[in-house]
Amino acid sequence: MRARVWCGTAAAVLGLLAAGCGGGKDTEDKGGKGDTGDKGTEKSAASGGFPVTVTDCMGAGTTFTEAPEKIVTSNASSLEILLRLGAGDKVIGTGFPPAKGALPGELDARAQQVEVLSKTVIPKEKLLGSGADLYIDTFASMAGMGGGMGDAPTEEEFKAAGIKHVYLKSTACAPMSKGPSEDLSAVQDDITSLGAVTGTSAKARELVDGMKEKVDGVRKAVGGTAQDARPTYFFFDFDAGTKQPIAVCNRQVANAVITLAGARNVFADCDGDFKQVSWEDVVSRNPDWIQLGVRDRGSEAADEKAFDEARKWLEGNPATKGLKAVKEGNFLRIGSERTTIAGVENATTVQDIARAVHPDKVK
Repeated sequence: MRARVWCGTAAAVLGLLAAGCGGGKDTEDKGGKGDTGDKGTEKSAASGGFPVTVTDCMGAGTTFTEAPEKIVTSNASSLEILLRLGAGDKVIGTGFPPAKGALPGELDARAQQVEVLSKTVIPKEKLLGSGADLYIDTFASMAGMGGGMGDAPTEEEFKAAGIKHVYLKSTACAPMSKGPSEDLSAVQDDITSLGAVTGTSAKARELVDGMKEKVDGVRKAVGGTAQDARPTYFFFDFDAGTKQPIAVCNRQVANAVITLAGARNVFADCDGDFKQVSWEDVVSRNPDWIQLGVRDRGSEAADEKAFDEARKWLEGNPATKGLKAVKEGNFLRIGSERTTIAGVENATTVQDIARAVHPDKVK
């Protein structure tokens, strides 16, 4: 049995928290061993065509001689990327499915048609018996990292079942990365990698180019802003519960989103992806802005109601009502998923945050 790591409370249960990193693969890239600051995939994956080799967090590679036909995804992150790539018809099942309405328009309709193998982690027997030829794993693992998410297939069991096992590295490798997440290159590498594996490299390039265009526009607008002039920012994960807040730390994609938008994550000194903190910790950092992190409820009206509830809680809680952001009404109503889950919409969130905290620079 391989150890899997839960990072705590409701946020983990909803698939927003990922753990450590990965086991061995069919072939091994000796040069990349241990390089968790990975540049993405092997050159063959970036160039298009087959064979394609992709690597895990430790640099071990998996080679594809053709595109997979039956894919299972561990959660909504890789499912959304596949849908955007136009490879959604290859997905035969998922764990941690996206909430209804969490994806825009037609993407949502197609996501709801994917069979839900589990609302949380897919049981080992169901995964191995799914008939998949590829499993994309957002929850990587490595012996000795502690925790326990239950019995997960070994690499030998995946191989025996005819399932190739790869990782969504922007999320899975985050806790092991060499430094803070301050750009979206890991997310873009994942899109490039999955595009190569599924034979949709042209669409992957289009998606990545679109992300870069949005982020570059913000960078040009706020790049000259001194660090001490950038507002401090707290992502309030309302759905993780209010008794003990969950901080997004410097290895989480949300840290990159906040940083690129020209703000300063108040928990950027926290090494890792997520961490339980205290309200005293939040109060001591007294953020200039607070994002009301609410997961999609399935409709605009339901979302607005949840945002209202999060704001009212902050305004009514004795520990938080005196915060600068609360007193000045500096709240952002931006959904959790496109902030903390790796995907194309991370770039849009960069724009939205930048427009709010730098209204004079980003239109």
